[in-house]
Amino acid sequence: MAAGRFSSLFRRAATVPWSSIAGEAFDRVVLVAKTVCFVHVINNYVCSIALVRGPSMLPTINITGDIVAVERISPRWSLISVGDIILLRSPENPMKTVTKRVLGLEGDAVTFLVDPAKGFLSKTVLVPKGHVWVQGDNIYESRDSRQFGPVPYGLIQGRAFCRVWPPESFGSIG
Repeated sequence: MAAGRFSSLFRRAATVPWSSIAGEAFDRVVLVAKTVCFVHVINNYVCSIALVRGPSMLPTINITGDIVAVERISPRWSLISVGDIILLRSPENPMKTVTKRVLGLEGDAVTFLVDPAKGFLSKTVLVPKGHVWVQGDNIYESRDSRQFGPVPYGLIQGRAFCRVWPPESFGSIG
């Protein structure tokens, strides 16, 4: 039955005067295709916009959410620095993107409070090659490298560099 539908579709397609579609209409289709490819490349490999929210980055990022510009070149060329705010694929849930601050690069020794809500017990970790140490600015409400360890560089999706929304907070992210 499905084969009959397809053969009917092909017979109809054969009756379309394809030569009359050429010219200006074809040029428009090519222009749209080129535009879609350009937007895809820019969005996935150069720069994009992202909504980031949640309590882990308070006070830097609003709990209700901020829209930020994210550049995607730094992670590809290993240009991430300590202090950068990055978007990364969650090591605990790959379907989720999280926002954290980089506190250590490969080879750095990072000292952190194990559980800041319960006391001052600290621990020092050496960040392995090909990894970064990330933490939320709000250490009381953040799941970060203190729980899941150093993050592989490959999980980093981009570096947030500018807050776009809300308008009163527009500007670079410190």
